Amino acid sequence: MSKPLALTALVAVSALAYPALGQSREVTLNAQLKNYGGDGAYLALYLTDAQGAYAKTLWVDGGKAKYYKHLRDWNRLSAADKKRLTGVTGASVGAGRSLTVTADLADALIDAGYEIRIDAAAEDMRESPSEIRVPLTTAGAGQSQAGKQYIESLTYQLK
Repeated sequence: MSKPLALTALVAVSALAYPALGQSREVTLNAQLKNYGGDGAYLALYLTDAQGAYAKTLWVDGGKAKYYKHLRDWNRLSAADKKRLTGVTGASVGAGRSLTVTADLADALIDAGYEIRIDAAAEDMRESPSEIRVPLTTAGAGQSQAGKQYIESLTYQLK
């Protein structure tokens, strides 16, 4: 086989094999908020590893960064992540409404001790750090989890 043909074959095989090495899955999270009777909620959806250390921010709801300090656990755990807000912010979500977030997560994170966490806060109301903590597992997909103060339920789907 000539060198150019061998190189072309190697590139083609690598392109086909590469996705198998870095497999990811789409995860869709749906949080239904309670009708708590206050202003829009600020929410931080993030992942922690098996030891409880911050891994990744999935979404932050609420447009004014000055209120992020009230998302206490997320703010503390993610403080060193300079890219924690890159492309993952939106307007706050109101009482009684729902929030749907979709993210691509590496397969290696699923069934490996990682947790989906949500911190919540609303203006002139109590903070709710770790409002929800849900293990990121195949078995947990589609199962509804109740929140403590602001979130009625959280479900996630794996594709």
